Amino acid sequence: MEKTILFVGGDYRIIKLACMLRQDGFKIKTYGLEKSEEILQEEKYENIQEAIKDVKTIISSIPFSKDGINIYMPFSEKTLKIQDFLKHIQGKTLIAGNVNIELLNNEIMSNNIGVGLDRPAQIHDLMKNEPLTIANAISTAEGALQIAMEETNITLHNSKILILGFGRIGKILAKDLDLLGAKVTCEARKEEDIAWIKAYGYEELELNQLNKNCDVLNKFDIIFNTIPHLILDEEKLQKVNKDCLIIDLASKPGGVDFEICNKLGLKNKWALALPGKVAPVTSAKYIKEEIYKIIERN
Repeated sequence: MEKTILFVGGDYRIIKLACMLRQDGFKIKTYGLEKSEEILQEEKYENIQEAIKDVKTIISSIPFSKDGINIYMPFSEKTLKIQDFLKHIQGKTLIAGNVNIELLNNEIMSNNIGVGLDRPAQIHDLMKNEPLTIANAISTAEGALQIAMEETNITLHNSKILILGFGRIGKILAKDLDLLGAKVTCEARKEEDIAWIKAYGYEELELNQLNKNCDVLNKFDIIFNTIPHLILDEEKLQKVNKDCLIIDLASKPGGVDFEICNKLGLKNKWALALPGKVAPVTSAKYIKEEIYKIIERN
């Protein structure tokens, strides 16, 4: 098995992952993690070309990028454009999260990167792995509960709570809140999801019903959004209880108009990348398992 791995950018779970792989006997090289005290000085490289030399596997951030231009590197003062980075990964394996693989491959081909090589770059999106995304959803739900308890002056028990979306995060969050004694309502668009919401014993709210009559929003103490496109617009936000806390768990562009929220004086939180904040060690363990599978396949 390959014994040198390069880490480029990433949040705290990526740092914990690097430490775990070091303990497993891997040689660790990093770029864009210089502000981390847990990365050894000899593992920090100032030059991406030097860092990437003699490396076959590169692990990068989850998400890979937040702006679509630069690699996400919160533990660095440097910036690294995706386009510049791709020039160095021919013949290598890139592992990251929320990667637009088609876009990167098009970029590689359009710039003749790796043309003529027997092995062009191989790109793996960790968030396409279902067990890992479920584990991520568990961490996100727990982080959401923590925010709700910290940002309100009421108990979750007996609180009236609305969850927008009934995907992985919505399902786990609803179960956790129900076990805490909250009065849970779940919104969904698909008939199948509505049927499951009823089967679990939660109150259901169909999206069409919400769009036709958003007065129902006034009764909730906390609203969690898990839908990554605008759902809480100005019309709906005007109906929200003034004491309600809105927590958006969706990735960009999110599902809440925060500008309107602030104008209306509604308390809100956009809680991005919670697994890396609330459970970095657990998240790193799950990622490590998948990393080993990818390395062995290659």
